Amino acid sequence: MMPAAPYFDLQVNGFAGVDFQRDDVDAAALERAMEALLLHGTGKILLTLITDHADALCRRLEHFRKLREASPAAREIIAGFHLEGPWLLPEPGYHGAHDPRHMSAPDLRAFDLFQEAAGGLLRLVTLAPELPGSPELIAHSASRGVRTAIGHSNASDAHIDAAIRAGMTLCTHVGNGVPVILHRHDNVIQRVLARDELMAVFIPDGIHLPPGVLRNFVRAKPPGKVLFTTDCMAAAGGGPGRYSLAHVEVEVGEDGVVREPGKETFAGSSLTMDRAVENVCAFLGWSREDAVAACSTGVAAALGF
Repeated sequence: MMPAAPYFDLQVNGFAGVDFQRDDVDAAALERAMEALLLHGTGKILLTLITDHADALCRRLEHFRKLREASPAAREIIAGFHLEGPWLLPEPGYHGAHDPRHMSAPDLRAFDLFQEAAGGLLRLVTLAPELPGSPELIAHSASRGVRTAIGHSNASDAHIDAAIRAGMTLCTHVGNGVPVILHRHDNVIQRVLARDELMAVFIPDGIHLPPGVLRNFVRAKPPGKVLFTTDCMAAAGGGPGRYSLAHVEVEVGEDGVVREPGKETFAGSSLTMDRAVENVCAFLGWSREDAVAACSTGVAAALGF
C-alpha cells in the first residue's frame, strides 16, 4: 500500500535485480524496477549513476532518458538523475566502491554535456568540494537549478565555506564514504555535521551507521535539516545473492549487507524506503509522520520540486 506521501529516494543505484550502472538495461528491466519500487511505497526517485568515464556517463544518461520517455511509469517515478561522481576524492577510504581511476576535477563543459544527455533532468550532483574548480561548478549547477552535495570528500572548513557560499546545500550519506580510521576530532564528518546550512542525508539501515551513531548524528543537526535515503543498489527488493554494481560484483548475505567479495567495506545497500521509515521510527523514536516527511516531502523540497 502506498503511503499518503509516496517516498522520494534521492539515491537509487538499482533495484529488484536491475543495475542502473549497466548499459544493457532494457525497457522490460526498467519496468520491473519501477513496479518493485512502487511495491515498497517509493513513488519518486533520482536514478543515480556513479563514477565512470565522462563519455560512459553521457551514454548512460541518454539511454535512461530515452527509456524514461517511453514509459509512463518511469516518467512518473524517475524525477531526475543524481550523479555521484566523477568529481570525488580518489584517495583510499574516501573513494569507496567508486573507481578512482575515473575521478577528476569538476569541469563545467562536462556538466553541460551531462545535463544535455539527461535532457535537463540532472537534479543533484555529489562532489568533493576540495577539488580545483568545485566552487565554480557548484555555482554553475545552482544557476541551472541543480543541487550539489558534499560526499566522498575530505574537505577542509575553508573548502566547505567556499562550497556553501557557491550554493551547496546537501551532504550525501553522512558518515560514509570515509576511511575507517579518522582523527577523533579533525575529520570531515565533524565538519559537515557542524554546518547548519547543509541538509544532512543519512542511510538508516542500521549497517552504514549503527543506530546509536545515527541518533548522535541526527541530534547534531537543527530541526528540518535531516533527510534519509537508501543508497540502494540492485539487491534492494531482491534477496541474498550476487549482483553487479557498475564495474564490481557484490555479494549480499542473509544480513542484507552489500559487500565486495572478500572485503569488509560496504558497496551500497539493499535497503528499501518502507524499511527505512520503520528504522527511523525504531532507531530515533520519531513519529511515523515525521519519518515519512523526511523520506518524501522533505526530500522533494530540498531538491527544489
